[in-house]
Amino acid sequence: MTFSLNFKQKLKQNKPLIGTVQALPSPEVTEMLASAGFDWLWLDMEHSAIDVPCMQHMLQAANGICPCIVRPPSHDEVWIKKILDAGADGIIVPLVNSADEAERIIRMSKYPPDGCRSVGLARAHGYGMKFQDYIEEANKKITIIMQIEHIKGVKNIDAIVKVPGVDAVIIGPYDLSGSMGKIGQVNDPQVQQQIDTARKAALDAGLAVGIFTTKAEEVKSLSDKGYTLIAVGIDTMIFGQALNELLRLR
Repeated sequence: MTFSLNFKQKLKQNKPLIGTVQALPSPEVTEMLASAGFDWLWLDMEHSAIDVPCMQHMLQAANGICPCIVRPPSHDEVWIKKILDAGADGIIVPLVNSADEAERIIRMSKYPPDGCRSVGLARAHGYGMKFQDYIEEANKKITIIMQIEHIKGVKNIDAIVKVPGVDAVIIGPYDLSGSMGKIGQVNDPQVQQQIDTARKAALDAGLAVGIFTTKAEEVKSLSDKGYTLIAVGIDTMIFGQALNELLRLR
């Protein structure tokens, strides 16, 4: 397949890219979100019932409309391989806590000689019909994002952001707060201090930096701080809020 949108190039433009998280295992929801005008979609396999066949159907639903970055359930090579072979524009790898972990993720995500990604014939390769085109471009176009969501990751952030091949860092404020014994207290001054440490390290390294928020009104202030990869809300939350608004009309 060809990449309809080169998300990696968009990241380097240093302009805010507004996305949202999809947790519902539904290609129809993907199609609606992609058509709504988001700059990117975060398809979450870590905290959802989305399996590999559904993930591929979701990518097919968004194909040519909106870039999709998929979060696997873990660092495991099998997950990364299946996501990239399905044709994702990139991956958000959860709970990256060290430079060694980041280096291993990069190797698994790139074809030789840059890495050790296994070669197959899947949707990304046009089921074999566009094999050569894909393998020649994949290393240059796939976006690899490290999620920093534990205090260990923040302590090692200066080394993580220097790993060649890392395209961006995205901060997970909720898990980070939990790792500090302050679960859910994302506005706590100590939690905010660690978030700011990770943000500054990524920016100083010339990387795009992202964050998740549940509040659309925070997008402007986050952008002013240098965040360019901003995920606002989750499909389930958006649906729930809309239902609550409807019920208030009774």
